[in-house]
Amino acid sequence: MFDPANWAGDPALAWVLCAAALYWVGGRHPKRRPPTTADRWRTTCFVAGLATIVVALNSPIHELTGELLWVHMVQHILLVLVAPPLLALAQPWNRMWHGMPLGFRRTTARLVAKSPLLAPLRRTAHFLADPLPSWLLFNATFVVWHLPVAYEATLHSPSVHALEHLTFFATGLLFWTRVIDSPPWHSPLGEVGRAIYVGLALVVGWMLAIVLALATSPLYAPYAAEASRPGGISALTDQHLAAGMMWVPGSIPFTIVILFLAYRLMEPQRARRPSGDTRPLAGSP
Repeated sequence: MFDPANWAGDPALAWVLCAAALYWVGGRHPKRRPPTTADRWRTTCFVAGLATIVVALNSPIHELTGELLWVHMVQHILLVLVAPPLLALAQPWNRMWHGMPLGFRRTTARLVAKSPLLAPLRRTAHFLADPLPSWLLFNATFVVWHLPVAYEATLHSPSVHALEHLTFFATGLLFWTRVIDSPPWHSPLGEVGRAIYVGLALVVGWMLAIVLALATSPLYAPYAAEASRPGGISALTDQHLAAGMMWVPGSIPFTIVILFLAYRLMEPQRARRPSGDTRPLAGSP
């Protein structure tokens, strides 16, 4: 049972504080223009993304993941489907980069761009920038960590659990930056390609949810072995609730993106042009 008096935060809080500090310092750059409405919107997304990580890893949610499978699933949804797209929308990378000392930025940029030792890293980054590898890595990571042997390992080892969180967040960020342009990263996919990319990932999540929902016995031994759990629910009910979390709340981010892309595709082309632009559409007489 969760005991607030004995709760301790997750080490990921240090990353959140570091990211927030870099963002704040980068925003004080003397050459930055005054903030616009778009800048404020991106800052809101950035704060919300970091807050989501804190809620997932440094709140009672994290303490309850060892007792309730459905809460563990909520944690996964926050780390994979909420925090990464919010940070992609925030586009904080250049601002955070400018929060670092100039000498460090120059040295690091030179090493990353020209060092022969880092050539494999550059090739890997180029490979993962392609939508297909990023889609496969994202979904393979999600499925593999939900296999009973891997899932149970996270419940027995804090280090393995931390690795799970890291890979969830990293592959989630890679996936969502193929859907949401987040300079300096730009997706090579068009609107139709992005909709297919997201829709196929949604199907993978549904398939995993169906497996959990249709199982007639608990799939994860540590949860099945508990003598009691918060709320007095059975292990099978807990598993069905986890399936529901994956199926319904877990579908919401994908659905929002698909609906937005569908709207963009159906939107009259003239409505996409800047206000006051009276130039004829391409192909018009």
